[in-house]
Amino acid sequence: MKNQFIALSLGLMSLGAVAQKSELKEAEKAIKKQDFTTALSTLKTIEGSLMMNGEDKYKSKFYFLKGKALAAQKDYKGAAESLNALFAMNESKYGDEARPILNQMIQEVSNKAVDFYNNKKDYKNAAENFYLTYLLSPADTSFAYNAAVSATQAKDYDKAIEYYRELQKIGYTGIEKEFVATDKASGKVESFGNDKARRDLMVKSGGYLKPDVRSSESKTATIVKNVALILKEQGKTEEAIAAFKDARASNPKDLNLILNEAQLYVEMGKMDKFGELMSEAVALDPENPTLYYNLGVVNFNQGRMEDAKKYYEKTIELKPDHADAYMNLAVVILDQEKAIVEEMNKNLSNFKKYDELAAKQKEVYKEAVPFLEKADSLNRSVDTVKTLMNLYEVLEMSDKASEYRELYKSMQ
Repeated sequence: MKNQFIALSLGLMSLGAVAQKSELKEAEKAIKKQDFTTALSTLKTIEGSLMMNGEDKYKSKFYFLKGKALAAQKDYKGAAESLNALFAMNESKYGDEARPILNQMIQEVSNKAVDFYNNKKDYKNAAENFYLTYLLSPADTSFAYNAAVSATQAKDYDKAIEYYRELQKIGYTGIEKEFVATDKASGKVESFGNDKARRDLMVKSGGYLKPDVRSSESKTATIVKNVALILKEQGKTEEAIAAFKDARASNPKDLNLILNEAQLYVEMGKMDKFGELMSEAVALDPENPTLYYNLGVVNFNQGRMEDAKKYYEKTIELKPDHADAYMNLAVVILDQEKAIVEEMNKNLSNFKKYDELAAKQKEVYKEAVPFLEKADSLNRSVDTVKTLMNLYEVLEMSDKASEYRELYKSMQ
């Protein structure tokens, strides 16, 4: 009895295979007639049994036919799932036929995404189509990044977070090879992106030298920053801070992560935390003038004038043409005037004391003027011109005062 049962079971399995083969043929005929609804309905009747006990040759045909029918109905996501399942089987017969279908879908959807983004400025639909392109071709991870950026611009923050989380899950860095060469005329290194042929042609023409390959900057820190800023926008401040802390735990010496977290604290008004992080950044990159400049701003805003002055002076030491550092250094010096003016107001009837304070005020102005003049020479603005005009007048530098008065009038 036991042997008979086994034989019967084998017979049922054989009949099942015959049915699967028959239904696959019917679905194939329907597709040839462009009756995709019937094809999909027929495939659905055998899907369960086929996935459980079907032969690989029937499974591969099933995935191919289903993907082809769904692609024809513009169900690109469903088509991609079927065709990618087919490719995962490493089956060449149907895989070779399926590849052009998938490539065509990728082209259509990516073109739609680009059109939505560049021409129609419809960032929501751009995001959906960029992400669909990624699902069609998971190896092309840059489409997932484009989807996240587009969703952010559409203010569809939940989707943006979803896409950025996917990028973090797959370890996306965005690092790409760039083909570069040095312009013989200017001496500057120029990038030709991923176009090696064009770079080589320009070198061959004689206009460029020193062909080389370099890697683009990683987008890892940017992704973390964007996730944190979106979380902050959604009112999830603690989650935003946690996002940076998690990232920095893995990359404690990533300067960009430190700077982006510091920027978050600026936007939150937590300048003490900003200052702490900027100090960390300086320790990692002690020759970076921007870091010292930012520390100068933090210390000035927190009333630590001597520290602010020290950091602005260090900025100028590293970058002698840093106009804002000269301007802010002058502002730090002029801050001494507040206390002097207060004392002057208290001594209006004490002429001797008042004159002493007035002389002291002029000394402060004299100390500030060279820094203001340097800032003005590097980056003239209404503020530099007006401030110098006023100082020259108080210091009785008539010629300079007249010159800057005319300048100020011309800028009104």
